[in-house]
Amino acid sequence: MTTPDTTPTITPTETLAHGIRLVVLDMAGTTVADGGLVERAFDAAARELGVEPGSPDHAEKLAHVRATMGESKTSVFRHLFGDEDSARRANTAFEKAYGELVEAGLIAPVPGAREAVEALTADGRTVVLTTGFARVTQDAILDALGWRDLVPLTLCPADAGGRGRPYPDMVLEAFLRTKAADSTAQVAVVGDTSYDVLSGLRAGAGLVAGVCTGAHDADALREAGAGHVLESVADLPDLLRGAD
Repeated sequence: MTTPDTTPTITPTETLAHGIRLVVLDMAGTTVADGGLVERAFDAAARELGVEPGSPDHAEKLAHVRATMGESKTSVFRHLFGDEDSARRANTAFEKAYGELVEAGLIAPVPGAREAVEALTADGRTVVLTTGFARVTQDAILDALGWRDLVPLTLCPADAGGRGRPYPDMVLEAFLRTKAADSTAQVAVVGDTSYDVLSGLRAGAGLVAGVCTGAHDADALREAGAGHVLESVADLPDLLRGAD
C-alpha cells in the first residue's frame, strides 16, 4: 500500500510570502534623488551631436529620453542617433556632464533610502543596486553618497553583458552572482520606471514594486505590471516584513 504524500504543496505566492532573499534596487529615482540631472546631461549629449536645445528635434528626442528612463543610456542614444559611433559620442558626453553634476553635489539619497537598505540587510536579505548608467557614473554616485560599502554588489548594463532594462539581465546577474536566493521567486525588484518593472517581470521576480519618487507615476507603474506601488523605497522593509 502506498503511503499518501502529506507534504504540503507550496504555491508561488506562498513561496513569495515566506522567502524574499534578494532585493534588486534601482538607483536614480529610486534610492538616489538627482533632481532631473538626466535631462540636463542629455542637453550636453544632444549638443555633441548637433541638436540644439529648443529645437523640435531636441524636444522629440527629450521626450524619448523621458519615456525610456531606466534603460541603458547607450541603448537610448543608439535609438536616437541611429549608429554606434554617434551613440558612443553622445553617451560619452552624457556621462561626462552627469559626472560633473554629481561632483558638484547635486545628488542626494532619497529620504530614508540608506536606512531602508540597512533595514533590509538587518532582516537577512541581500541588496544589490543597479543602474542604466555606465560604471564610471555609477561609481561617481556611490562615492558622492558614501555608499561604496553599503551593499555587496552593484551592477550596470556592462556587468550583465551590455543589455540594460527592460531586459532582465541585471536582475538575473544579481541572482547568479550573489547566490542569495534559491529561485527568482525569492527576488524582489524595485524601481521608479516602467522599465524597472518590466525587467523584474521578465526575470520572473517574486515581487515587483514601483516607487513614486522618480520618473514615472503610479498609473504608469501599475500599467507596466507592478504588483505594488510605494510612495518611497523607505516603505519597502515594512512591505517585505508583512509578507514574511
